[in-house]
Amino acid sequence: MKERDEEKVLSLYPEETQNTDTVSQKSIPAQVFLNYFFAISYHIQHSGTTELGQLPLLHEQRPEVDDKDREAIKRLLLNSWSTEYALRSTAELGDEAYMRNALHWTFPQAYYAVFASLQAFLYTREVKTSNEALILREAGRLIVKNNYPRAVGFYASGHYDDYKIHRLPLAHYKPGLQIAGKELEAQAQIGQFLRTTRRQKAKAVRQQVQANPVTAIRSSKTGEVLQKFGPQHWQQLTWRVGYTTLFDLMARLRISSTHREIERFVQADIDFKLFHESLLQVVSYLNGIHESFVAQAVGLQKYNEFVQELPKHLQGSFVEARLQQQIKPLLGNEDYDLNQAA
Repeated sequence: MKERDEEKVLSLYPEETQNTDTVSQKSIPAQVFLNYFFAISYHIQHSGTTELGQLPLLHEQRPEVDDKDREAIKRLLLNSWSTEYALRSTAELGDEAYMRNALHWTFPQAYYAVFASLQAFLYTREVKTSNEALILREAGRLIVKNNYPRAVGFYASGHYDDYKIHRLPLAHYKPGLQIAGKELEAQAQIGQFLRTTRRQKAKAVRQQVQANPVTAIRSSKTGEVLQKFGPQHWQQLTWRVGYTTLFDLMARLRISSTHREIERFVQADIDFKLFHESLLQVVSYLNGIHESFVAQAVGLQKYNEFVQELPKHLQGSFVEARLQQQIKPLLGNEDYDLNQAA
């Protein structure tokens, strides 16, 4: 398998064209990235919602969460809410020029708003770590076990360049460069996003493994560290990659604040307002799920106290709206409020 030499910094946009002679061609990587997140947002809105109350996690008896754990969970939620608040503030300004130049911080904000709420949720499940790789791996395990709504329950598995896309039956179609207007187009673009992200993850794992003399895969003939991989070598690394899920797609946003290509992204001719709206839709949906899981674990009464004690800038905001519109209707039944019922 012939490959190009790996760069030290993996490209944020490996799917981009090499010909950048025109403005439209320069915009292709950014348009593709916008297409991906719009497709996820479209899929969430059009794939049919799985009722949260049907998810297995909301029917499991969990160990009681003590006061120390509640404080840690509350801090994580505040991190998530404050970051989402900042993301919303940018999106609500409505000035495209401002949103264009705000990408340096809104990309990471979108990721870390979700990551902090995911941390808070996993903390209630005895996963008390800040290690990003472990958190993403555990989230992947939960997705595979159907603990998330089907709209975000898709994932990729398989060996390098032999990937399988799960729970997206239309993902095998080749995506175009247009904004998704049909479910087929959305699933095709999400499928491509999963494949390119899994390929990127596999290359990052190879780089890490081959840089360590102890773990490096070597030539059976010369004993030297392999520089080129064939299928049999990639297969030795697949277990290290884990599953590729929506959280890995969101993680593609976290490096943008320092990545050299963000400047080219800012100069692209795309709909930045639509980009922010798409990101915000995905962030709000995922955080609503995690907040529901947290409220079930700590008890609706305690969660309500979290919200009542919010700092001024978060009072009467989207946090309380999700509590009233989503969480209370879901957990109002004592059967879900397991800690209070115990």
